[in-house]
Amino acid sequence: MKALRQFDIAFVGLKPGEHTFEYQITDSFFENYGPQDFSDCNATVKLLLDKKSNFFLLKFEIGGKVTVNCDRCGQPFELQLWDDFDQVVKMVDNPDEMKEDEDPDVAYISKTESHLNVAEWIYEFINLSIPMQRIHPDDSTGKSGCDPKVLDMLDQMNRQANEKGNPIWKDLDKFREN
Repeated sequence: MKALRQFDIAFVGLKPGEHTFEYQITDSFFENYGPQDFSDCNATVKLLLDKKSNFFLLKFEIGGKVTVNCDRCGQPFELQLWDDFDQVVKMVDNPDEMKEDEDPDVAYISKTESHLNVAEWIYEFINLSIPMQRIHPDDSTGKSGCDPKVLDMLDQMNRQANEKGNPIWKDLDKFREN
């Protein structure tokens, strides 16, 4: 994990107030986390760190693009990323005793710490920026960006299923009242 040292922020020397950091994230960043369900990541993470006396307010702004496979047609397409996330980091005497599950937007570090590593948050927030359902966006004419051959096949399969009826419901028809 030495490759992630560039995501360490030495906050001890920072004056109270706002500080901005910017990170360029590519596929090499994700090598530390194992295989991903996207590729060709080219993202920019802008971090606004607002240092207070005993806590930090972090605002992550995610922008860029990744290549994902369409859930409808299976073809890859470029997905635009744009999202922002807030994180609070509190400095406490015993961070292990604090319950982080109560509020996931609050993290705890020891008052004796001098560095804050933001790599885990960047990883998490980029993944959260990718929607669960990934479907080609419509083009400028309003037509689906999916592979037309696959759309025709899906349409044909739907028509056949509607014509035949669904066999799993066949035995339940006898319970219908006429």
